Amino acid sequence: MSGAPRVLLAPDKFKGSLAASGVADAVGRGIRSVLPGVEVVALPVADGGDGTLDAALAAGFDRVPVTVAGPTGEPVATAYARRGSVAVVEMADACGLVRLPGDIPAPLTASSAGLGEVVRAALDAGCDELVLGIGGSASTDGGAGMLAALGVRLLDDEGNALPAGGGALADLASVDLSGLHPAAEKARFVVACDVDNPLLGPKGAAAVYGPQKGASPDEVASLDDALERLADVVASALGADHRAEAGAGAAGGVGFAALALLDATLRPGIDLMLDLVGFDAHVPGSTLVVTGEGALDAQSLHGKAPVGVARRAVAAGVPVVAVCGHRALGAEELRAAGIGAAYALLDLEPDVETCIREPAPLLARLGEQIAHEHLS
Repeated sequence: MSGAPRVLLAPDKFKGSLAASGVADAVGRGIRSVLPGVEVVALPVADGGDGTLDAALAAGFDRVPVTVAGPTGEPVATAYARRGSVAVVEMADACGLVRLPGDIPAPLTASSAGLGEVVRAALDAGCDELVLGIGGSASTDGGAGMLAALGVRLLDDEGNALPAGGGALADLASVDLSGLHPAAEKARFVVACDVDNPLLGPKGAAAVYGPQKGASPDEVASLDDALERLADVVASALGADHRAEAGAGAAGGVGFAALALLDATLRPGIDLMLDLVGFDAHVPGSTLVVTGEGALDAQSLHGKAPVGVARRAVAAGVPVVAVCGHRALGAEELRAAGIGAAYALLDLEPDVETCIREPAPLLARLGEQIAHEHLS
């Protein structure tokens, strides 16, 4: 290969093991050990869930710290990422599953208030375009907590504010929109959303995602009824009904609240994030793009980061390989997704716990393999 190759590293996180930036660092280190003159550009990515904030920061956004309520009300130190008047907010880091104290689920009482508090801080600071990554949520409250944090009052039949959580929505009698943060009415909201679930029913927020958040069958039924109550009251207040819209059931119904009251646009998470970090501008001139995530499996084919990266890179005429912890896709499936080859930690180390605990040295070895096989 004539001239120094240029490699664009655009992995997602290895969930529960290593942040996307760490994956890129390790793979880059391995490639450089074989080809010292290689140009390596690291551009970690995310799909709207946990890691979204880190991806924005790695792309040059500024970190703005803020302390908010976690999913069960405890203070959480989080941040939003800012560039100019654009703010990137990650629900997972503010009030998602990873923030549950002791990893104990709270299906009826967990709240999206922390998300709303981060949004409020960004609005107060003058941001007028807000990108909301809502993956990894811990709550099924229809976005009620987020709305309350933005000044919307959700009241019972005696005019009292409802307590936190989706379960309390069963007592919702009215919604007072007069206190909605004035900047929220003028700001542009874009939500990273990879699901098309409606708010209610067998494909809705409670039925599909409630069990993942600890809800029993009875609690799922109660939450679905409570969300229906929310949809009825909001429809009455607005004169428009958003419960059946694709994505309304995302993040326990945060999608519904964003659509109905923030006039949000929902976009596939990886496409939104790739635009945000300027991925397309980095692809031209690259010899190879390396992407990846913890598990390359059937779910990867439905809107996950590696396939989104591959689609953009292949469209620009640049070949793609992937790194992962575990590979469950065959060569033909990978090629159909635009990925020429995939390298797994388990190919080098059969012990799963070691792969999870110490991924960086293994990723560096994969980087060496990629350099030998694709760049030499």
